[in-house]
Amino acid sequence: MRAPAPASDREASPGLLPLLGWLTGALFFFYAWVLRVAPSVMVEELMRDFSVGAAVLGNLSAAYFYGYAGMQIPVGLLLDRFGPRRLIATAALACAAGCVLFATGTSLSAVTAGRFLIGASGAFSLVGAMAVAGQWFPPDRFAVLSGLAMAMGMAGGVFGQAPLRLAVEASDWRTTTLLLATGGLLLALAAWATVRDRWRGSGGVAQVLSSLGTVGRHRQTWLIALAGLGTSSPLLGFAGLWGVPFLETVYDLPRTFAATLTSLLFVGWGVGAPLFGWLSDRIGRRRPAVLAGLVLETAALAVLVYVPGLPTFVLGLLCFLIGLLGSSQIACFALAKENHPPALSGTAIGFVNAMVTGAGALFQPLVGLLLDLAWSGGIAHGARVYDAGAYRLALASLVACCVGGFLCLLAVRETFCRPCEA
Repeated sequence: MRAPAPASDREASPGLLPLLGWLTGALFFFYAWVLRVAPSVMVEELMRDFSVGAAVLGNLSAAYFYGYAGMQIPVGLLLDRFGPRRLIATAALACAAGCVLFATGTSLSAVTAGRFLIGASGAFSLVGAMAVAGQWFPPDRFAVLSGLAMAMGMAGGVFGQAPLRLAVEASDWRTTTLLLATGGLLLALAAWATVRDRWRGSGGVAQVLSSLGTVGRHRQTWLIALAGLGTSSPLLGFAGLWGVPFLETVYDLPRTFAATLTSLLFVGWGVGAPLFGWLSDRIGRRRPAVLAGLVLETAALAVLVYVPGLPTFVLGLLCFLIGLLGSSQIACFALAKENHPPALSGTAIGFVNAMVTGAGALFQPLVGLLLDLAWSGGIAHGARVYDAGAYRLALASLVACCVGGFLCLLAVRETFCRPCEA
């Protein structure tokens, strides 16, 4: 087994193949995000076909996050131990299989299992791209490359809104999902052709568990993870599922237009992630960018949810700003990496990403549950209808999470962009 390459070697020019390998990981994250948000433009169809309410649909959509967040720590451990090439290629194939299961399932349990498999295999996307960046590129490019990979994911989030809705309207949700399965096959081939392992770890199960214990006992790991959860709750809880029906209900917007406005949150995140990564690398500090971003993100979310009668332009601007400011989260991954030695960086990043993506697993069903509790009994076209008051009550949970993330961030130690050597 190969040991981590010396720092001087990692700072050498990486060449074209590692760049293509990183790009493949970033494209996998694009694909994972398309699948992540896909149910948000299939809400009425899924509720009608399976005769379920918002709480059950929230759990169906969140099955992706149960798989994705639940696999983050194992993904980090596996990448540290075995390297990214085989894992990314196999995960892309599994993602395609999950799409097929979701598209062909005739029972709620079958489509939920497909959704879970998609999430569990998609867990290798962003962390895989970060693993390639960490192995092949110098430390002062890590945050920028991570931000660019995240921007690719946000582009997938945009594609999974209005464009995907048009595809659903042109055919149906099952046919559209089957077509998406081909993306996983192409990504698996690309990963095998371009991704290379510069090093792999060594040791057996005991060593792997020891690494996890080291990361889990670190107080800073938990604080960084909870801060990241605060930044991602509007992205995954609002834009990931409930933003489209909120805008439809409160502002009486057509579904495709509501999806377009909601997708601006992903556009903002995609623009902001590389910018915040660059800024963090440039100033040599991590915390200030996240602190400022989280405060302003919380304010923008509160205005969007609670200020009535906003013009359409303002709605779009607020969605964009929530994404732009929330993307300051990218510095959280750099904080996690720099609080641990290089051999544990994948595990640390996976741990933080588990909490960050756990926002979807937590808030998509929680918002759905709160909507059901506030439901006034209205039904249209076989699906439950929720009023503006119900949405504002349910979405208060996202605002509260942002505030909690800010409080945790105040206790995070600044690393000044210096990697941990111990």
